[in-house]
Amino acid sequence: MTQKVPCVNVRQFTDGSPRERSEFVTVFGKGLQEFGFVVVEGHGVSAPLIQQAYAKLHTFFALSEEVKKSYEPAGGHGQRGYTGFGKEHAKHSNRGDLKEFWHVGREEFTNQTIAKTYAPNLWADNHVAGFKDTFLKLYNALHVFARTLLEATSLYLELPGQTLPRMIENGNSILRALHYPAVSDGQAISGAVRAAAHEDINFITILCEATESGLELLTREGKWLSVESTTGQMVVDSGDMLSRICNNIIPSTTHRVINPPGAKNVARYSMPYFVHPYNTCHLEVLDRCRSSQNISKYAPILADEFLHQRLREIGLTK
Repeated sequence: MTQKVPCVNVRQFTDGSPRERSEFVTVFGKGLQEFGFVVVEGHGVSAPLIQQAYAKLHTFFALSEEVKKSYEPAGGHGQRGYTGFGKEHAKHSNRGDLKEFWHVGREEFTNQTIAKTYAPNLWADNHVAGFKDTFLKLYNALHVFARTLLEATSLYLELPGQTLPRMIENGNSILRALHYPAVSDGQAISGAVRAAAHEDINFITILCEATESGLELLTREGKWLSVESTTGQMVVDSGDMLSRICNNIIPSTTHRVINPPGAKNVARYSMPYFVHPYNTCHLEVLDRCRSSQNISKYAPILADEFLHQRLREIGLTK
């Protein structure tokens, strides 16, 4: 039997009966635990807003290299604004991925002390009208969706429902607007890929309706499995920070974006939303997730410290 990533409708959780909510929690949680990936429908993010955001991406990434590089942050920290083609690489590779991207961070805070610890956003409105407004609206809509998914994840782990959502308030979540250009013959021969095998740093990632396929996950049995979704669906995967605090009950999942076959060698755009806790959040194994039979596998670490450790490993900061 061919394996397939499970698909759920989040309205079953937000609008359903107690039985339906419980069923959603079980299917969604088991999907993350067994595959690390779940396809989610009913997310509530406006389709016109998503289309508008992709239109802004097409416009921005078609600009000259000189203009795009003018939006690279001072010091090249890679957390906001533009990051050029080939600069990011997987943790255990020095070969740059075949992609360029733009990072959007949080603008709305209830804690101004935490707000001051984050790099400021950069905006391309001088070259792409409505850029800031569009991406802030999308960022905020994805944050609402993320809270719902983390509530369900908390319940699956037999924790109070707001355990994980509270950890992302004022968090350092990032919306990444990605462009994978068509792949040249030379790049393909070199062995470079659009995104080499890696695990995400954060709690969960919400992949906002990519324009082309190519995403693959590494199953627990060590085989690559294509992750397919259609219009109206988003893909959710588990990351390293979630794995740490739940003591690997939900493991972080290795995945990649492969080069397209020759007949389908076109540009790919995607908009993953990386859901992060606030910087001073202590990432330590939750009491509910450890026991004498399942002792803590990870030492406590601050979220910001762990993030910067990983950013150095993938070439986005020094």
